[in-house]
Amino acid sequence: MRLKISLLKEPKHKELVSCVGWTTADELYSCSDDHQIMKWNLLTSETTQVVKLPDDIYPIDFHWFPRSIGGKKQSYAESFVLTSSDGKFHLISKSGRLEKSVEAHGGAVLAGRWNYEGTALVTVGEDGQVKIWSKSGMLRSTLAQQGTPVYSVAWGPDSEKVLYTSGKQLIIKPLQPNAKVLQWKAHDGLILKIDWNSVNDLILSAGEDCKYKVWDSYGRILYSSQPHEYPITSVAWTMDGELFAVGSFHTLRLCDKTGWSYALEKPNTGSIFNIAWSIDGTQLAGACGNGHVIFAHVVEQRWEWKNFEITLIKRRTMEVRNVINDAVDLLEFRDRVIKASLNFGHLVVSTSLQCYVFSTKNWNTPTIFDLKEGTVSLILQAERHFLLADGGGLYLYSYEGRLISSPKFPGMRTDVLNAQTVSLSNDTLAIKDKADGKVIYIFEALSGKPLSDGRPLTHTTEIVEIALDQKGLTSERKIVFIDKNRDLHITSVKRFGKEQKIVKIGTMVHTLAWNDTSNILCGIQDTRFTVWYYPNTVYVDKDLLPKTLYEKDASEFSKNPQIVHFVGNQITIRRADGSLIHLNISPYPAILHEYVSSSKWEDAVRLCRFVKDQSMWACLAAMAVASKDMATAEIAYASIGEIDKVQFINFIKDLPSKESRMAHILLFSGNTHEAETLLLQTGLIYQAIQVNINLYNWDRALELAVKHKTHVDTVLAYRQKFLEDFSKKETNKRFLQYAEGLEVDWNKIKAKIEMEIAKERERAATAASPAVRAGVTVQQ
Repeated sequence: MRLKISLLKEPKHKELVSCVGWTTADELYSCSDDHQIMKWNLLTSETTQVVKLPDDIYPIDFHWFPRSIGGKKQSYAESFVLTSSDGKFHLISKSGRLEKSVEAHGGAVLAGRWNYEGTALVTVGEDGQVKIWSKSGMLRSTLAQQGTPVYSVAWGPDSEKVLYTSGKQLIIKPLQPNAKVLQWKAHDGLILKIDWNSVNDLILSAGEDCKYKVWDSYGRILYSSQPHEYPITSVAWTMDGELFAVGSFHTLRLCDKTGWSYALEKPNTGSIFNIAWSIDGTQLAGACGNGHVIFAHVVEQRWEWKNFEITLIKRRTMEVRNVINDAVDLLEFRDRVIKASLNFGHLVVSTSLQCYVFSTKNWNTPTIFDLKEGTVSLILQAERHFLLADGGGLYLYSYEGRLISSPKFPGMRTDVLNAQTVSLSNDTLAIKDKADGKVIYIFEALSGKPLSDGRPLTHTTEIVEIALDQKGLTSERKIVFIDKNRDLHITSVKRFGKEQKIVKIGTMVHTLAWNDTSNILCGIQDTRFTVWYYPNTVYVDKDLLPKTLYEKDASEFSKNPQIVHFVGNQITIRRADGSLIHLNISPYPAILHEYVSSSKWEDAVRLCRFVKDQSMWACLAAMAVASKDMATAEIAYASIGEIDKVQFINFIKDLPSKESRMAHILLFSGNTHEAETLLLQTGLIYQAIQVNINLYNWDRALELAVKHKTHVDTVLAYRQKFLEDFSKKETNKRFLQYAEGLEVDWNKIKAKIEMEIAKERERAATAASPAVRAGVTVQQ
């Protein structure tokens, strides 16, 4: 990726340009110390003067009124706030009419920013004050006062906090009184510029120590640049938070959100005092110290998938290269390309007015449809369909270009979604709630309605990243998420009314990805790169999970690596310096998944015998138990030496009826409650009581026996034997109460148990006419 720069031969402004701002994707306003406000039209390349300000107004900062108000999008901004050196800020209309001037600070007003909703304005000045104003310019509150000038200010993503500078410190102050203020030393010199992105929640800071830094919203450093030759005078995020630009003396840099630099340009501009990104994030403008306004386009973005490599060579042209046969195709578009995504055999490209869908098998005939809103901020793909997010909503389309659904939830803000907070699979869409970070909304993809009982998934702490698995049955869809403590959890999407267990499967996980063709998960935990070959193991046999992992030292990926793709058995990881590393993992687990999903158990066993790998056998054991195939499970458990489990499986095989076998398989996975419910529903009261006795759930066993008026003596006999074995006395009042005057006769009890089993066997035989072989052991 690089910047394509355009500068006029002669500057239009006579003095330095202090600030710039876009009204539409092709129209820019600039303010200068020569008191002029100019309008630049990029389509016609015309520059016109909007207004000449009074001679005592020297503009310092300006910000357009936000375009989306209360969900309604205006197509362009109507007015802006301009702060000046005489201590005032001015509200000015688009046509240049001065609507209001307000005395705000002692000394210059150094920055002014509207919040995202347009309901409040924050200004900061040389007098060290931070003030909040209403939309019409009435003072609401003075948020902070300090002894040093405040050079820059930014709103938090939810417009409830304000970030401002204080010398070498950064301070985040919530608008609520008495809320905790976060303050930390960020630079070794004065901090000149800050920016806080609403999508990725990251903070940029630039200072006179010639460095720029990236922080998270807790004040933890994520990236610190090398010192430059000159102080950094401006920084700015793109709207979607994927890139940022850095300006300094004769210097313009384009960087990735993790901090590393894509491109460095050395234009003849003097210092760049202010950078503004256009709304669609394809170009930026810079306010230069020598009176120029610099324009730069982002070109040469690249997308890769399997054997295809696609480059945006011009604003409206893409080059597709097939690396197998070196075939090159050129794709031409009518308007400029804003976003693109390449995955699952399709390339989806959104321009400013249309969306194009190409199949990788045929580049000549794309499906084209018109977009409602224009600026697409996110494209997510699954195997059967893809999701577009723009300022107006979420739209799910099939690859034929048909609109499938448009999911909505209360308080939805689509402009703050990114690939970490939305996840799409063939049948499900999951979205992390921005207002309450502990909640995930889950939708059925085809209808756009909330899933199952409509209740969102709620976790105990704030969630950072979510991901849905891509394969398998809808009823078994799993979602994994990383929370603020960097713990990795997994849970089922379909809950059917019962509370789903959220199970923790990893700690200190920084980045993760699901495989595109089988449900294998990879992630980087602390200093280890980990692959979970079968994450569903936690619901089948928790003890097996460590045996189904593949782990490798991740120190070669340096600090803060990100997983980009996990396609087939190749994983692509981007290091903190921007270089890509490709890792290959064993292809066998994916083949095993394939065999199991088509119930080819013999092939699966043959594969495991061929590979001779413990983790494969462990995966097969868990898969077999999940699919209730006990014969395969027995072979697999025997191969990893889990003898106790092999014995229990043999015991399950010998049970008289299908229902009690099912119940014991549930018991095997630790679902005692469901096992008991199943036995009671099918009328196998004795089995339910026996299960509780075997688990030493004495109270529950007695409760069932009394409730169904059967086998009270059996429970008491086993309890008595248990106490004798441990030479203890009975202390439980309920047992004492029922034991009074009840004689324990083991022969009678045995006979009764055998009768029960015979009855159950008869029932099973009548249900399935061929007799079921059964030998039941009665434990004394």
